[in-house]
Amino acid sequence: MRSMWGSIEMCVATMVACAASAYGQSATEAAKPAFDAELAKQLTADERGMKKYVLVVLKTGPNKVPAGPERDAMFKGHFANMGRLAGEKKLALAGPFDGVDGWRGLFIFAVESIEEAQALVATDPVIIKGEMVAEYHKFYGSAALMVVNDVHQKVSKK
Repeated sequence: MRSMWGSIEMCVATMVACAASAYGQSATEAAKPAFDAELAKQLTADERGMKKYVLVVLKTGPNKVPAGPERDAMFKGHFANMGRLAGEKKLALAGPFDGVDGWRGLFIFAVESIEEAQALVATDPVIIKGEMVAEYHKFYGSAALMVVNDVHQKVSKK
C-alpha cells in the first residue's frame, strides 16, 4: 500500500511539474499561486483565505402559490431580490436544489450573523408568500465565493 501511495505522489508531482513547465513556472510556483494581499483584503479573507457566511436552505413552505400570474410575479420578484442582494455583495451564492425532501434552494450570505441573514431573507417574495421557508446555518468557507457573481456574469449568455 505504501508503495502505491508513493507512486501516486510521484505521478502527481510529475503532472504538476509538466503543467508548470508549460506555463513557464516551477512546480513550486504552480502548486501555490502567489498570495494577493490586496485581493484578500478586498474579499475580507482571514489568514486562511476564508470568511464567515450564513448558509440558508430554502425548503417547501406551507402555502403553495398556484400556477398563474401571482406565482409568476412571486418568482420574478424572487429572482430580482437575489440580483439586488448579489449586487450589494450580500448574496455570495444562490441556486436551486432538485426538490427532493422539500429542499428547494440555497443562499450563502456574506454576513456575520444569522439575524442579518434572516432580515435579508425576509425581503424575498417566496418567503413572504409562504411558498418557501428558510433554515439557517453558520458557514465558514473560501472568501473566493465573493467573486462567483462577477465571474458568473462573464460566463452567462442570458
